[in-house]
Amino acid sequence: MTSVDIMLPHYGRLDLVQDTVRSVLAQDDPHWRLTIIDDSGEVPDDGLAAWCADLGEPRVRYLRNELNLGINRNFQKCVSLVEHELAVIIGSDDLMLPGYVGTVRRAHEAHPEVSIIQPGVEIVDEHGRPARTLVDLSKRWLYAPRVSGPAVYSGEDLATSLLRGNWLYFPSICWGSDPLRRTGFREGLSVVQDLALVIDLVVAGESLLVVPTTCFRYRRHGGSVSSAHAVDGRRFAEERTYFLDTSDRLAALGWLRAARAARRHLASRINALTRLPLAARRGGPAGVRILARHTFGGTGPAGR
Repeated sequence: MTSVDIMLPHYGRLDLVQDTVRSVLAQDDPHWRLTIIDDSGEVPDDGLAAWCADLGEPRVRYLRNELNLGINRNFQKCVSLVEHELAVIIGSDDLMLPGYVGTVRRAHEAHPEVSIIQPGVEIVDEHGRPARTLVDLSKRWLYAPRVSGPAVYSGEDLATSLLRGNWLYFPSICWGSDPLRRTGFREGLSVVQDLALVIDLVVAGESLLVVPTTCFRYRRHGGSVSSAHAVDGRRFAEERTYFLDTSDRLAALGWLRAARAARRHLASRINALTRLPLAARRGGPAGVRILARHTFGGTGPAGR
């Protein structure tokens, strides 16, 4: 019987991660195991360990890192601890709807050859209320494929689509555990590591299944790591380096359309442009310079 390892890398608010755990406990399909990897390190215990123990649920295990590993290494630790056939790396503030596990298990049964499953997602704010943002509207209407039923994508077409505009919601993705373990997260990335993982898998010949059934709530709020890094420019400095390096790599493979999409990284540049006013107010001159360079800088070798 196929089971799903739900890996929860945690660093943040206790109330939000408790909501995430409750959403897992509410699954109508029992074939899951939840592992919480608390990266609080030297930060004083906030009571999460005791709260998890009090649940009395043998499918929930709590682990705490002695030292803070940071996003990338804690995510990679999650991958190393996966044991079941399918895996999810959920955000510590996101929510599964009750049908999530059942949806991805049925999708895997119907398409066992696929290693990346993207189910339907709805966006909520930090209070759990429905939210609409420019980023999510762009994902849905400009970049994501329009599907009325399950659809499989692969190869250069998929890479080109994602590099034009990353329409995936990483915490909601269900992964085939073997390809996930073989590939893992690229060391040194903290914001674009999710896209890098998917592109590495696609280049290796893996495929992606889109299942339009909405069964996940992705929380969008200003307190996230990606939002904070966007204001001071760190997010876009990392993205720029990744896209230009990936363009060179894909061109060498002969994936010229995907290489052009990576070099242009249009959606990322537009996102940086929308952040410029906030960066001017909060991020300081250095952040403004990074965002401006990412938005308006050249895309050829001289533009690096």
